[in-house]
Amino acid sequence: MQDTDLRTKYPEFIYESYQVDRDAEGIHVKYVYKLGEHTFEPTVNISVSDIRFFDFNIPFIEYLFFNFGIINAINYYKLSCAPKFTIKAGPLDDKQKEFFKKLFYNGLGEFMYVNQLNIPYDDFMEIEAEEPSEEQPDYEFEDFHPSGNLIPVGGGKDSVVTLEALQSMHADNLCLQYNRDIYPENTAAHNCIRLANYSTDYIADFNLTLDKRMLELNKQGFYNGHIPFSSCLAFAAYIMAYLNGKEYIVLSNEASANEGNIAGTNINHQYSKSFEFENDFQNYCNEYFTPKIKYFSLLRCINEYIIVQKFLKFPRYLDIFRSCNVGTKENKWCGHCAKCLYVFIMLYPFVPLEHLILIFNNNMLNDQSLLETFIGLVNPDTTKPFECVGTREEINYSLKLAVENTTGTLPALLQYYKNNFYNPQQVYNVENYYNPQHNIPEAYLNMLAKL
Repeated sequence: MQDTDLRTKYPEFIYESYQVDRDAEGIHVKYVYKLGEHTFEPTVNISVSDIRFFDFNIPFIEYLFFNFGIINAINYYKLSCAPKFTIKAGPLDDKQKEFFKKLFYNGLGEFMYVNQLNIPYDDFMEIEAEEPSEEQPDYEFEDFHPSGNLIPVGGGKDSVVTLEALQSMHADNLCLQYNRDIYPENTAAHNCIRLANYSTDYIADFNLTLDKRMLELNKQGFYNGHIPFSSCLAFAAYIMAYLNGKEYIVLSNEASANEGNIAGTNINHQYSKSFEFENDFQNYCNEYFTPKIKYFSLLRCINEYIIVQKFLKFPRYLDIFRSCNVGTKENKWCGHCAKCLYVFIMLYPFVPLEHLILIFNNNMLNDQSLLETFIGLVNPDTTKPFECVGTREEINYSLKLAVENTTGTLPALLQYYKNNFYNPQQVYNVENYYNPQHNIPEAYLNMLAKL
């Protein structure tokens, strides 16, 4: 099918319904989405052992799951990128519609670029839903007194830094794993949580099962590509924070996530990790949920380079942390993708080469098959790889250090860098970087500074 055929043939995506059931085992949610003749029925399951606030308001938790169903729909909506998104499962006002339209459009920026969909914002999506009734439900938060932190953990260096920075609040922390049921054995997230001395009493799982029919349609030529995963995590984390009485959802998104991939555009692989989304989401929660739960990133004030320095203060994590999407199912670094190369570069000036090769199973700076990817990471005139990587300034600074501190023969890519990009006089604002645009409470800033 041609690009325009899918939006024409499947012009309407429908969020048909959702159903929330509770029993002795926990909470079970079933969603129904429709795209033409295709129906999708993903589910969410939360075990009773992952719920610690049992006096929750049932209508409110159902409303939270309704909202999660809207962002979760993006997994199936993207199959045709339909110009009309009809929501039959519940009402939305105009501000809510605009919030989700902006989120879908910016969150699918990379997706549309890769699939060559040049769609202006005004033509992108019309959201149709019933208007809320004038008598809004009173969810009664008078008896809801949240405290402590919910910490989503993905198993990378960033969430490790957050775990260690908040060790003084250990007893008040709850670690969140998203979709652990998919990869239940030996996950990096679980390993990092346990190494940070958290028992199962301090771990909660949010388990989403995607409908496999989506994958079948991908094979048939329907659109496929990157979605704003962190926005799905945001809504899931809010649900888990409420069900566990946690006041703060503490993310691990750094200032570097604000940098886009293509100069002169808003296309950013990490849009849903950006400060813009963080603010939009918190404002949405304040208005439509409750301001008693707060969402912020602890690492927003610092960059990836500084995060690496803090991470390396805890070398015991080096052999178990992971953030390679390609190797996720096998809990390993693939050693050949842009994410692996990026992390390898950031660690190279500070970790013995022999140890890096053991971690990545490859001397990545000596792998000439990665030259094009390497250039994309360092050259501002190219498209930055669509991965969660730091700014080019940070990457170039790490490579500058690598060139200056490597003795003997330089690895092939590092020699290429020296010949084509290295400038010994270049000054980088990296080591003392501080981003004042953040939402970090003062007490948390102090804990991060002490790390």
